[in-house]
Formats: sequence, structure tokens, C-alpha cells
Amino acid sequence: MVRFGTKLQQNLPNLAGVHHILPVLTTSISSSIRTRSFPVHQLARAIKQKTHWYKLRRRAVVGLGVSFWSQFMSMAGYLGSNSFLASARQKGVIEEVLKNVDWPEQFPFKEEDFQRFDESADSYFYEAPRFVTHIDDPAIAALTKYYSEVLPPSDTPGVAILDMCSSWVSHYPKGYKQERIVGMGMNEEELKRNPVLTEYIVQDLNVNPKLPFEDNTFNVITNVVSVDYLTKPIEIFKEMRRILKPGGLAIMSFSNRCFFTKAISIWTSTGDADHVMIVGSYFHYAGGFEPPQAVDISPNPGRSDPMYVVYSRKLATA
Repeated sequence: MVRFGTKLQQNLPNLAGVHHILPVLTTSISSSIRTRSFPVHQLARAIKQKTHWYKLRRRAVVGLGVSFWSQFMSMAGYLGSNSFLASARQKGVIEEVLKNVDWPEQFPFKEEDFQRFDESADSYFYEAPRFVTHIDDPAIAALTKYYSEVLPPSDTPGVAILDMCSSWVSHYPKGYKQERIVGMGMNEEELKRNPVLTEYIVQDLNVNPKLPFEDNTFNVITNVVSVDYLTKPIEIFKEMRRILKPGGLAIMSFSNRCFFTKAISIWTSTGDADHVMIVGSYFHYAGGFEPPQAVDISPNPGRSDPMYVVYSRKLATA
């Protein structure tokens, strides 16, 4: 059984709570960041090309988040000569991350772990619609295939689905339909274009994490490449538990791509295997969910965008 520890490990390549302190960006690079997501290394290269005399620095926030996380990942075997990203590219590693975890009694992360480089209003950041996809075509195809295997069959009577952090596309199987599919997102123009939705709601979950639905409403909740932007994840996951029907399924899918300035610090400071554990911790500490599980659905490890899923079901008695 994997157990979290409390002793801070020194000189580790990736620490929870290590913040990237980025320079003030020029107008052109800031605009680029607002219109597309990309891996961290591409962001660093773009900044280097657009700005001069700056360096990327790191500041270690020494707290329980760092202590628990570094010790745990060391014991789990994800620290050492290979990076988390390299390890995660080996098929089978991701599936093992959430098995037999002995979680700390208290949520091990601090408020600063959920800070972002850009703390301006998200409503401004998402004001302009982006009719683009944020993962490449092979990753999209892998996610759609996964959905085809786990979502209720199309047109199943009484099924209701919530696509959280939705946009103009949900990546559900072609022609997929249910009596009720609700999209919740930040941009109304994007949501209006989504053909799978039967209704939509514009809401900033980082301002108001309360979900405007009755208890036991949805059979499934999906969230695609957006869990890394949630600054109040435990509150939101508790709300997800509340609105899911007993036995309802919550599916969080993500890659290594993001809007770097809007992703939470603990996400941008860690690697793929860490991200699986972070999302798994949200399910665990929200309570009322089965032990979370992880799946690596990456179609071409190392050659196209990776794709990971962390999922859980609401307990029948919750």
C-alpha cells in the first residue's frame, strides 16, 4: 500500500507547490496565450523568442502540500532518474497511480497550490469565443472512442448528462443523443454552437462553485481538459457528488496541454502521473465516491498528445 509521508524531500525535479514565476508578457505573446493552449515547453520557447533578459524562475512553497506530495511520489516510484512525463508515457504506469493509495487524513494541499499566474477575471479571459480544439486529432479520437464505451447508449430513456466546462464541442460519439445533455461553460457563443447540448448554462465555477441543479439529477458528468483550471476543486467535486444519481459516473479527462497562465500552480509545476493523483485526490476528499481509477487512453505515446482519464462513481449510499 502506498502511503503519504511528511518529510520534505530535497532537490526533487517536480514539487507540488513549486510555482513558475513568469515575466510580464508582451501584448503579442499574451494574446497568443489567450487564444490557444499548448505544452509548457512551447510556452517557455515562445516567451524566449518574444521577450529578452528574462528567466523562468521557481519558488518553492514549503508546506504540507509539498511535504506530503514529494514524499508520496518518491515512495510510489515516480521520482528519480526519469521524469514523471517520461514515466507516464510507458503504458500501464498511469493505471497504477491510484491503486491502493493510503490517503492522508486531511487534504494535503494549500491555498497557494491553487493560485494562477494570471489571477485576472476568468470572464475576461474567456470573453472571446475560441472555435478551436485544445488537443490534437488522435487524442480527440481516443477520447471519443472511450466515451463510446462508457457512456449510456444513445437515446436511453431518462438519462441526463452534464458536460462541465463545456464549449462548442463535447467530443461525444457522432450522432450521440440523450433526452437531456446540459453544457456548462464560460462562453455563450461557444455553447450555442455545440450540437449535442439540449441546454446550456454560462457560469464561472471559480467564482461560484455551486451547481444550479437538484440533488440526484445526472447519470454522468464529463469534463474535458479543464479540471486543471479549477481553483475550488473540492467544493466543485462535492457539488458533483450531490447532483449525480447514486451510482452516477464522473469522468475527468486531461492531457499535458493547457492555458498555462490560467492553470493552477500545482498542475503547472508537476507532471502527468502527478496530475492523475491530484484529480484522484479531489474525488477522495470530496467524499461519497468510490475509489477513483485512472486510464491511459493516449493513442500514440510520445508522438501525439497524451490523454488520461480519472473517473469514479457516486456511492449508492451517498
